[in-house]
Amino acid sequence: MRICLIVLISLWFSELIAQDAPIKWATQETFFEDLVGKDLPDFKGLKTNKKVFTKQSLDNQVIVINFWFENCSPCIAEMPELNNLVGKYAKQGVRFIGITHDSPLSAKRFQTKNSYKYEIVSLSKADIAKLNINHGFPSNILIGKNGKIITAMANISFTNSEFKAKSIAFEDKIIKAVMQK
Repeated sequence: MRICLIVLISLWFSELIAQDAPIKWATQETFFEDLVGKDLPDFKGLKTNKKVFTKQSLDNQVIVINFWFENCSPCIAEMPELNNLVGKYAKQGVRFIGITHDSPLSAKRFQTKNSYKYEIVSLSKADIAKLNINHGFPSNILIGKNGKIITAMANISFTNSEFKAKSIAFEDKIIKAVMQK
C-alpha cells in the first residue's frame, strides 16, 4: 500500500514539474538556427598552396564559409550559384572560404578544373566535426565582422524552388552585413 502511494505521489509530482514548452526536435534547420549569434570557432587548416590558414586571418571581415568536398554532388551543383555571390560581393569586402576535408592538392586540382572561386582551406574530417557548425554537406555559414554567426543554411540555389526563398534571405543578410559599419 505504501509503495502504491509513493508511486502515485511521484507521478502526480512529475506532472507538476513537466516541461510546459513544446519540444523542439533537432533538425538541420534547428541546428542552423541555434548557431545564430555564436562565435566562429577557432580552426587551423591548409590552403591549396599548403600555407597555414587560421580563424584569426578572418578577423573584422564579413565571411561566407561553404563546407563541401569534391565527391559531393549537391556541393558541386551549388557552386555556380556560390560563384555568382563571389562576383557580386567580393568587391564589397565579403570573403568567401570553402572548407573541405579533401587534401590541399586534390582541392587545388578540383578548383582549377571546376572554376570554384572560393579560397579553399583543407581540414581533417575530425577538425571539421570539432567546429560543430556544419550539418552535412553542403553547408553555408555567414559570419559578421564581429566574428559571430549571422545565419547558416544547407544548399544555396536561386533556381530550385525548394531552396530559393532561403537563398534570397541568405543573400539579403550578406547585404545587411556589408552595410553594417
